[in-house]
Amino acid sequence: MTGNHWGYGKEDGPSIWHKNYPVAQGNQQSPIDIVPHQASHDPNLGPIVLNYDQCTSINISNNGHSVVVEFDDLDDRSVIQGGPLDNPYRLKQFHFHWGGKGCRGSEHTVEGCSYASELHLVHWNAVKYKTFGEAASAPDGLAVLGIFLDTGDDHRWLHMITDALYMVKFKGSVTDFKGFNPKCLLPSSLHYWTYPGSLTTPPLHESVIWIVLKEPITVSDKQVHVADMTPLTTTLASQATTKSSTSFTGDSL
Repeated sequence: MTGNHWGYGKEDGPSIWHKNYPVAQGNQQSPIDIVPHQASHDPNLGPIVLNYDQCTSINISNNGHSVVVEFDDLDDRSVIQGGPLDNPYRLKQFHFHWGGKGCRGSEHTVEGCSYASELHLVHWNAVKYKTFGEAASAPDGLAVLGIFLDTGDDHRWLHMITDALYMVKFKGSVTDFKGFNPKCLLPSSLHYWTYPGSLTTPPLHESVIWIVLKEPITVSDKQVHVADMTPLTTTLASQATTKSSTSFTGDSL
């Protein structure tokens, strides 16, 4: 593995990321295995509040590792606040982690069990930092909302994403994706676990306040299959078994 190249194989996967990114062996690396009975309730944590404006969605792209939907983050039209956050964090993008053909792809696990996929909505602290890049390496720079995807019935809104995948089949491809409100991808309950962690891929900065929702959303096997067919340069398999942690705090509102 040289330069910025990384993946999930034997020669460029998580087990050797530390060679180029020493922080991979840090104390706040993500993802983790969430063990609910080891989580502690913090009465100071309130509910999270999500205010998303569909007019802020810009485009959908394939970066070679995942399909990413980006948002206009020049102002506070789309933000997350409350919970463990001291101020609003602006939505920058969201992406999914799929497991590839026949594999379960969530990064976090719950008592060792993984889900079909995991959605990450990435927000940054625009109150303290001038740019997303600056925030991405700061201890309180990012807030990532993690949502598990479980298999079952069709998700009525996910088709808006899967229908667009054919337009971003290849690494580097990008197309307009306007008028999408990610609130449609949220479960009915916003109860969550939270902990201080890191980016789950290089450069692995320990800059993330993780907010992982307890309730998954349901998607069909067909929807998972369509996503699996998007050719990425890596297979996005779960890493939580290789970077687990028991030092976990959370709340149950």
